[in-house]
Amino acid sequence: MKITIIAGARPNFMKIAPLIKAVKKAQDEGKNIHYSLVHTGQHFDRNMSETFFEQLQIPHPDVNLGCAGGTQAEQTSAIMIEFEKYLMANPTDLVVVVGDVTSTMACSIVAKKLGTKVAHVEAGIRSWDMTMPEEINRIVTDSLADYFFTTTHIAGENLMRFGATEDRIFFVGNVMIDTLLANMERFRKPDIVDALALKEKEFIMLTLHRPANVDKAEKLKELMNEIVTNAHNLPIIFPIHPRTAKIFTDLGIAANNLHIVEPMGYLEFNYMVRQAKCVITDSGGITEETTVMGVPCITLRDNTERPETVTTGTNELIGTNPKAIKPALDKLFNNQWKKGSIPELWDGHTAQRIIEILTEEL
Repeated sequence: MKITIIAGARPNFMKIAPLIKAVKKAQDEGKNIHYSLVHTGQHFDRNMSETFFEQLQIPHPDVNLGCAGGTQAEQTSAIMIEFEKYLMANPTDLVVVVGDVTSTMACSIVAKKLGTKVAHVEAGIRSWDMTMPEEINRIVTDSLADYFFTTTHIAGENLMRFGATEDRIFFVGNVMIDTLLANMERFRKPDIVDALALKEKEFIMLTLHRPANVDKAEKLKELMNEIVTNAHNLPIIFPIHPRTAKIFTDLGIAANNLHIVEPMGYLEFNYMVRQAKCVITDSGGITEETTVMGVPCITLRDNTERPETVTTGTNELIGTNPKAIKPALDKLFNNQWKKGSIPELWDGHTAQRIIEILTEEL
C-alpha cells in the first residue's frame, strides 16, 4: 500500500510526525506500506512551519507545492492545481489528510476527483459555527472521505448524523497527543525564561489569532486591557501570530508585565505552557495540550470543536466578551480551577492504531 500524507500549516505538522514514525515502524516489521509526504506550503513563515520539521524530526517532504499567501479562494485553488499535477504524476492508493486547514479540504477534493480514496485523521469534530473557515473545511472533507479516524466518540456520532457508516469510522485517539507525549523530555527552555527570571506557575501564556478577537482593533484592545489588568501583575508572555501583529502594532498597548515575542518553536512553546500558571488562548489544539499537561486554560471563543477539553479536561470556554476575563482569572487566582483528566485513548499510541488499521483492515 502506498499512502500520500498531506501537510500544509503549523497544526498539521504535530499530527503527521507520529504517522510517519508509525509507518516506518510498520516497514521495519515487514509490512507492505510506503508513504510520500506533500507539503502544500500553506504556511511560509519559518517560525510557523519550517522549524516544526526540524524539531519534530519530520523527514524532508517529497515536494513543497509552494502555495503560500492569497485569499481563501486563491490559496484553495492554488493548492488544488498544484496537488492535481503532483497526484497525476505520482498515483497513490490513499491520500491521508489531517486536521481542518485549507490544505486538508483542497487536497481531499483533488483526490476524490481523481478517483483516489481519502482518509481523514481528526475527522468529525464540529464547532457548529459556519463563520469559521475551519468548520467549512471539516464539513467538506468529511463529506468526501472514505475513512474517518476520530479523537472521541462524540466525533464519530457527529459523522453518523451526516450519513457516515459505522464501518468506516475508527475511534483511535489523538495524534497530536502522540507528538506531545513523545517530546515532553525534549522541551527546550527559551531564552526569555532566564531573561525575565520567570518562575514556574508564576507567569501566563497568551495566544490570539482568530478574526473575532484580533481583526477589529478596538476589540483586541479591550481584550488585552482586561487580561493585563486582571493578571495580578504576573508576566504575560505573548508569542504573537503574524495576523495579530499587523493590528497589534498600531494599538499602542504597553504594560510592564506584557512581553511580546516572536512565534516559538514547538519544543519551546510547550515548555512554556507546561510551566505556566495558565494559558489564555483562542486556539483549538492548545486546549488539548493543556488538558494533557494539567494546565488551566481560558479560551476566548463562543464555541469549541473540542468539547472534551471542557467536559473532561482543564479548559473553560468563556466567550469573546472582554468582561468575562476578570471572573475567569479571579477563579484561577482563588485556586478554584478544576483539575481535569485526560480523555480516553489520548495515550500516545494513536498513530500506531491508525497504521495498523490501514495495513491490516483496509
